[in-house]
Parts: sequence; structure tokens; C-alpha cells
Amino acid sequence: MMQIIKNESIDQIKARIRQQTSKTSDPLVESRVTNIIKTVREKGDIALKTYAEEFDHVSLDELKVSAEQIDLAVKNVDPAVIRALEKAAVNIRSFHQLEIQQSFENSPRSGVIRGTKVTPLSAVGIYVPGGTAAYPSSVLMNALPAKIAGVKNIIMVTPPQKNGLNDAVLVAARIAGIDSIYQVGGAQAIAALAYGTESIPQVDKITGPGNAYVATAKRAVFGQVAIDMIAGPSEIGILADESARAKDVAADLLSQAEHDSNARAILITNSEKLAQAVSDEVNVQLSTLPRAAIARDAIDNNGFIYLVDTIDNMIDLMNAVAPEHLEIQLENASDYINKIQNAGSVFLGKYASEPLGDYLAGPNHILPTGGTARFSSALGVWDFQKRIQYLYYSKDALLDDVNDVTVLAREEGLEGHARAIEIRQS
Repeated sequence: MMQIIKNESIDQIKARIRQQTSKTSDPLVESRVTNIIKTVREKGDIALKTYAEEFDHVSLDELKVSAEQIDLAVKNVDPAVIRALEKAAVNIRSFHQLEIQQSFENSPRSGVIRGTKVTPLSAVGIYVPGGTAAYPSSVLMNALPAKIAGVKNIIMVTPPQKNGLNDAVLVAARIAGIDSIYQVGGAQAIAALAYGTESIPQVDKITGPGNAYVATAKRAVFGQVAIDMIAGPSEIGILADESARAKDVAADLLSQAEHDSNARAILITNSEKLAQAVSDEVNVQLSTLPRAAIARDAIDNNGFIYLVDTIDNMIDLMNAVAPEHLEIQLENASDYINKIQNAGSVFLGKYASEPLGDYLAGPNHILPTGGTARFSSALGVWDFQKRIQYLYYSKDALLDDVNDVTVLAREEGLEGHARAIEIRQS
């Protein structure tokens, strides 16, 4: 049963939430990642193949996945899965097309032109996890916004598997138009993308979630390349009142709990009846869930039901949680969207179940976790574009601004700045 927290003040609950989301690093993981990155930089492909044997127990002759391997995957995958992936791709494209940023230019006065040129990144690396589950949906979510942004070279890395890469992952890569795929995972994959090897080209940005080693490696190479975010365990927050069905709420909480034993599942409600019913229903549904062991660990360690008195307090607390996924299962759910300040992706109403966003609807499922939705956003086209500012001044326009620029330059003690402006008066 999920733990029900009641009779605590809002401030006490917020303190509990802050403690749950506080970031700690693992020195042992950091040390291992540092060594892996150093070895990949020094030894390149040899290091990647050695690590594949050590960590993945796979011996590789070639790191790159061939077109023939992808052709075979297409033949092996159930046509219904291919149709679903293609439908998802259509929806993801139609949603992310709306995010395209435009260059702009304006002239605030005669002789002055200011502007910004929007341009795509040249090369992007996307990390697709292997491990306990394969995620073809993550391939689409990473690659399609990059394609829409105009990225010319999209490189996918994914851990090698004893029985070969997941066929659906390879099919999704073809649907998304990924340019090349390499069988390499973990921190070594991040190092290869950041610095390049004989086989794998260096990229400008790395996106996609992974385990603690991947996250730590992304943090370590940031600055050498850009990254999307440091992804943590999956999480869901649900705001629900007595109008919600306990079965629906419990199922949605478990949809994230089954990802990872460290996943977070949080319900905030003003209904004690619903709180108890959801706690009971989670137990019932766990008994038949194939990934019950993982989900039960998540529920036991990071599953909470907070019982508060008003909807305003419910929303205040959820903004403090800043969840990756937020479901609003309240009467007239759409009325509350403007009160939500912190969330990765919001699902409105009892029928907008979170898995719609994971797979098919179109909004991205690569989202900020661990409370970072307070200051970051879902992956989008904007993550694969950069902006170049430009400025033009005529001589007359410069003369109008000479005094103000030189006054500010000398106030900051930068005489060279002032002289660079004044020398143009003659």
C-alpha cells in the first residue's frame, strides 16, 4: 500500500519534497566515469570494443550497424508495431513543427539594423537506453525534433545486446531518418560522441536519457559538447479530487513506477476516500503487473499520497514537486492549467493518461526530472537550433551613441573599449 501523508502542514510537506529531490552524487560512479572517458579519448574504438565485452558481455567486430541489419529488423517486427510507430511519428512531427523558431531583423532607427539568425546544429548524438527495457519511442522523440530543426547528421548510440539490438529500436531509427547507428552504451558512448573516435564522429550536442553512468558522463562532458539535461528516474504527479476513479489513478501511478525502482509516484488529493482507495488499488494492480518487483520497490520507496484540504494547496504542493509528468484529474481539469508553474508535461482530464504522451500523442516524452522542471523544459526543436546575433551601424548612427558607449566603457575601466568607438569619429 502507498504511504498516505496527512495532518502535516504545507511547509512540512514541502520540506519533505525538497529532501526527496535533493541531488547527491556517487563518488565511485564519478571516478569510474572519469576513467572511462579518459580511456576512450586515448584508445578510441579499441576502448569501446573492450568495454562492450566487459560491461555488455558482447564481442563486436564492427561498432556501426549495417543497413542489412536494419532491413532484417524491419522484416522481423510485427507490422502492427511498425504502423503504430509510423502513426506516432506523424503526431510527433505535427506537434514539433509548431516549435520552429524564426530568424528576425529590425531597424529601431535610421542606420541601425539588429537581428538574430536561427541555424541548426551540425551533428547531434542521441542516446537510446538498452537494459531492462528497449525504447523505440525514445528514438522518435529524440530524432524527429532534430530532423525538423534541420540537423544534417544524427548519430544514434545504444548498448550492444547478446542477442542483437532490439528490432523495433532499429525500425524506429529508420522511420526517424537517423543517419548512423553504433552499438555502444554507457559512459563510453557519451565519451565517444563528445570527443570522437576512429568510427564515431564528434557531435555538437548529446540528448537522451540513460542510467547513472550515462548521466554522470553527460555532466562531465558538458562544455565540450552541449547536452539536453541530466535525466533522473521517471516520475509522475497526479492532482485528483473525488471525481477521479481510483483504478485510473493507481494504473497511472504504476505506469511510471514500473520504469525504475527509483521512480517517483505522487498523488496529491483533498479526498481521504480517494487516497485510501488508490492505496488499496495500487496493491491490487501490482499483483498482476509483469514488472511488479520493480514497481513495488518504487512505490515502497518513493510512492506517496499527500492529503491536503484545498485544491489551491494541492496545486501549490505540486508546483513544489515540479514533476516530470503531471496529470490533472480534477473536475474541469483544463481550468487549472494556468496555475501550473512547474511541470515537464501536463495531462488534462481523466482520459489523458500519461502513456499517451510516452508513445503517440505528439508532445515529447524526454522531460526534466527531479524537480528540474522549475527551470527547464521538454526536449524540442529549439534544443537543436542555435541563434547568431548580428548588428549593423552606419557612421551617423555611431556618432549618435559615441558618448553613451564611452561613458559606460570608462565606468567599467575599459579604456580600449572607449577608444575603439572614438577612433571611428574621424
